[in-house]
Amino acid sequence: MALRLGWKAGTEQFPPDALLEYAGRAEAAGFDTLDVSDHFHPWSEAGQASFTWTWLGAVAVKTQRIEIGTGLTCPILRYQPAVIAQAAATLDYMAPGRTYLGVGTGEALNEYSSVAQWPSYRERQARLAEAIQLIRQLWTGEAVTWRGTYYQTRRARLYTRSGSPIPIYVSSLVPGSAGFAGQYGDGLLTVGGKPLDVYRQMLSRFEAGARAQGRDPAQLRRMIELNVAYTDDVARAIEDQRRYWAGAYVPALYNQNIYTPKMSEQNGAVVGPDTIRQRACLSPDPDEHVRFAQQFIELGFDCLIFHSAEPDQAGFIERYGRDVLPRLRAANTQRAA
Repeated sequence: MALRLGWKAGTEQFPPDALLEYAGRAEAAGFDTLDVSDHFHPWSEAGQASFTWTWLGAVAVKTQRIEIGTGLTCPILRYQPAVIAQAAATLDYMAPGRTYLGVGTGEALNEYSSVAQWPSYRERQARLAEAIQLIRQLWTGEAVTWRGTYYQTRRARLYTRSGSPIPIYVSSLVPGSAGFAGQYGDGLLTVGGKPLDVYRQMLSRFEAGARAQGRDPAQLRRMIELNVAYTDDVARAIEDQRRYWAGAYVPALYNQNIYTPKMSEQNGAVVGPDTIRQRACLSPDPDEHVRFAQQFIELGFDCLIFHSAEPDQAGFIERYGRDVLPRLRAANTQRAA
């Protein structure tokens, strides 16, 4: 798979109008992919939480080239899978051939808060497997009568489609769920911040899951979101991360019934500066950013999504696109040769 370098659109931090301007800037700056959160609640009371699918429609008509998709949507509780199938199909109609759908089992922050349901992880994973199958059936354009364990449709049909295939990338945060992503997804979606050996195990299990379904892992995307700050004010960068995103550093936020931004803030209060330094690249040196990213490319990731909490997001996009992305592409062109 060709290397893709992306920008993370943080709906949890920025209002939708500003974020839309940044999307246009990301395309102009040379980013290949735009990955956007799909949250009902932000991680902190200071944040934002616009509706991702409305916003993506605006991005589709504002941009021409950049690949766009969710990182990630939970199509099992607050969304019924048929609704997400329709949303993604319409988005791809507006941006044909450059849409993907990232999916996962979600967080209580979004699901329990909006529908007062939070089943066990085993049930949520079973729901996700069924949802993926139903979504793919609906994307065929045929009338679908689905009688599943969790979802039902009766001659449901999508009348607005581009006809181009939409890849589904499945989230995994630990090696144990990576095999599931290989079984059901067209790619793996994960986040940085863990020891490199965890990602080696994750990729190995992802590939094994794909092979078990008779698929070639080399044809599947491997996407990872990396926290970065391209600045010499490291203390400020840490505080920006802590203000808006501290909850995202706490494992319990992904599997426990923590469902309000205030609860997320309270749990995130334990996240100190050293944790953020260890899990992110905070530096004004473009070569340091290249070295940080390169270790994930060498592990086997072929789509890197750079997430910065810098308030001057337009400045980050321009400078990262000018100073870091060309260096990283050049390093990997030479390596491939």
